[in-house]
Amino acid sequence: MLDPLTLFNLNPEVADDADLHGLQLLMGFTGFAEAGHVVSQIRDELLETLDHDLVASFDVDQLIDYRARRPQIAFAEDHLADYEPPLLNLYRLYDGLGEPFLFLTGFEPDVQWERFAAAVVHLAKTFDVQQVSWIHSIPMPVPHTRPVGVTVHGNRPDLMAGISSWRPSAQIQAAVGHILELRLTQAGVDVVGHAMHVPHYLAEAEFPPAAVAGLEYLGAAASLVLPTDRLREAGRDVERQIAEQVEASAEVKGVVATLEKRYDEYTDSTVRRSLLVKDNDELADAEELGAAVEAYLASPQAEEESEALWPENHESLTEDSETGGNTDTSGQPGRESGTAPRDYPRD
Repeated sequence: MLDPLTLFNLNPEVADDADLHGLQLLMGFTGFAEAGHVVSQIRDELLETLDHDLVASFDVDQLIDYRARRPQIAFAEDHLADYEPPLLNLYRLYDGLGEPFLFLTGFEPDVQWERFAAAVVHLAKTFDVQQVSWIHSIPMPVPHTRPVGVTVHGNRPDLMAGISSWRPSAQIQAAVGHILELRLTQAGVDVVGHAMHVPHYLAEAEFPPAAVAGLEYLGAAASLVLPTDRLREAGRDVERQIAEQVEASAEVKGVVATLEKRYDEYTDSTVRRSLLVKDNDELADAEELGAAVEAYLASPQAEEESEALWPENHESLTEDSETGGNTDTSGQPGRESGTAPRDYPRD
């Protein structure tokens, strides 16, 4: 293998910045499947919306087969202009709260996958990357009228449990993201990947709802606030257009109805992603959220989980509930005994 370190160039203006270390790394590559153009939409939304700096650029002349995927160039009446070379870059971006993170994106390499993977592992180690979260999309026999599904994979069970809507065992065509996941895992780096499910009949067109869902999953996995407003609005327009086309064709309507039936049969019940989100993806108001929390706290499941998480405090919790339970372990009022703040792990 040729030296992986000669495959990229660091930007000397930012390479020595201290805040490049210990960040989350997001990844997404175009060129493989990319049903619904999900990665392209996410890349454009992040780079157009968020402040960013170039950290490293890869030598695409060594990685891309130009004759297999010819880049675009404009012909303006009598001259050539606006050549769009393929790019494969590592950026530093800042999320909606000003939190920095890294983003590796661009054309999927055609060749030298192992060398490219070794280079990415080197960069992840050099910058002490906390976790790698990556995104891709696949066409699936699912209807556009149901929530966008996802298959989650990697070595972070806490970020994967209960999320995947499809858990197959199959031989599939590999993408460079899969190789990166394997090599990063072998190098001891935490990795979680998200394969977004796009209705197969919409795979060739842009499908913004899948990009929105992808940003939500990436943001949740990496504890980042990522922009979705423009894509949500675009998604509403696309869904209206699809609804009009479906309504105009009895044949298409029948296909969608069949997919809906199969989807509903496969999915016993809709898994709600959060107490904050209702079935129609609208944000729950304070009254609805309070009712949901009260219902959960009154359920046997809450008591069982409390005992499992904090068995040493369960007895005191029970005693406090019988006497009003309005003092903490130091005797100060206003906090229930035995409670503790919970948050998702960040490492």
